[in-house]
Formats: sequence, structure tokens, C-alpha cells
Amino acid sequence: MVENKELQQKRSNKIIFVYRIVVSIIMLVSIILVYILNHLGESKEVDAMITQNNLLNGISDSNIMDNSISAEHITSEESLKKLSDWRLMLVNYENEMPKDYIPPLSNIDEARQFDSRAIDSLIQMMLDMNAVGINHVWAQSTYRNPEKQKHLIEESIQEYLEQGKTMEEAETLTARSIGEPYKSEHNLGLAVDFNDVDYAFEKEKAFTWLVENAENYGFILRYPADKEDITKIKYEPWHWRYVGPEYAKEMNDLGLCLEEYIEYLKNN
Repeated sequence: MVENKELQQKRSNKIIFVYRIVVSIIMLVSIILVYILNHLGESKEVDAMITQNNLLNGISDSNIMDNSISAEHITSEESLKKLSDWRLMLVNYENEMPKDYIPPLSNIDEARQFDSRAIDSLIQMMLDMNAVGINHVWAQSTYRNPEKQKHLIEESIQEYLEQGKTMEEAETLTARSIGEPYKSEHNLGLAVDFNDVDYAFEKEKAFTWLVENAENYGFILRYPADKEDITKIKYEPWHWRYVGPEYAKEMNDLGLCLEEYIEYLKNN
């Protein structure tokens, strides 16, 4: 009888021990579950608050990234639009115009032509100069076709050779003032040389007036004295280029020649 009681006591103790372990496990699991549920609830609440704030600001989670991409896309399109503007076409010693490009031309008179899209600005600019008493000004050279350009180069080289220059010297000096065919702005129909195409023009009232007012008509001094290392063309106070009023004003405000302005648009 004593042994039976001892066995029963042992069984009872084991049952209590197991029961306590089970209860402890259940309590531990319950605590973990409560923690997880509370954490998830907080996360959902935070997400809900973020979503609500986004909605109040007209934004949704799905289009935050899209808005960022769209902004970059718009900037890129705006930049490309400016750089592809016919008024900013860059033609110089290292940028050749397309050989099949034919500018739309209108006649200034029987001998001279200018781009049809800019000719009214040129004529109005000259009329306004006349209106303020500047009568000693005329467009000596405007549009030139590539064949004419080649002829001018040959003439210039021959003149330097007659002065005793070597062929290399003659070609180098010519390149400083006359662009090769398809590399001259005159082939674009957007450039104008005023008066006798010499440095005496710098002392004319017309030059002073152009420096102060030409940007309003869309023209810039194309080859400034302080930009020779960039344009690779010697200072030409007589040579003016049409780029449009908005571009001309911005270029003057920034102190940039056309080459620099193109780089500015690419990098800005």
C-alpha cells in the first residue's frame, strides 16, 4: 500500500511538472503573439498615416517614383528642344552643317538674301537704326552658298601668297577669318557682315548702337575679342548672328559666346 501511494505521488508530481511546462509554453507563445500583433498594428497605423498624408498632398505611393522620373524627363525634353532650335544651330571650325541643309531664304534686295524666318528682324533693326539718325550702315554680306565660300577662301589664300606668305601661313590666316564651306555661318543664312567689313566699323555709331540694342532683335556679336580662343575666329565687330531675342539676351547676361552657350545648355 505504501509503495502504491509513493507511485501515485510520483505520477502526480510528473503530471504537475508537465502541466506547469505546458502552461509556461502557452504563456510564452501568447506573449510572443501579442507582441507580434501589436507590432503589426503599429506598422499598419504608420503606413495608413503615410498614405493619408500622401493623399492629402495629391500623391500616392504608386506615383512618387513616377513623378521623379517625369521631372527628369521634362528637363531633358526642354534641353533637347533648345539645342535642336534652328536659331542655335552651331556651325564653326569643328561643326559642319549638313550638306543637304538648305535654309529658307528671302531677298533683302537683288543681291542679298537672309533666312526667311529672321529677315524681318534684320530689316527692322536696320530701320530702327535709321530712325535714330544712324544712316551710315548697310548689310554688306549675308547669305553665301558653299561655292561662294570656297571662292572667297581661294581669293584670301592668293592674297596672302602675294604678300609673301607660305601656303601654310596663308591657309592658317585665312581660316582665322573665313570658314570652310559648310562651316561658315553665312552658309546658314543667319549671319550678317555690316559695312566695309573692317575694324573701322568698331568706331561707327552703328556698332555702339548694336552692342546696346541688337539683342532685342535677336542678334549677337558672334566673334567677340575676348572669345577668340574659343571661337577660333579673330575679333569681328562687323559680324552679327541671329539667335532669337530670348537666347541673345541670356547669352549677353551670362557673358557667353555661342559655343559656350551650347555647352551651358548641355550641362545645365
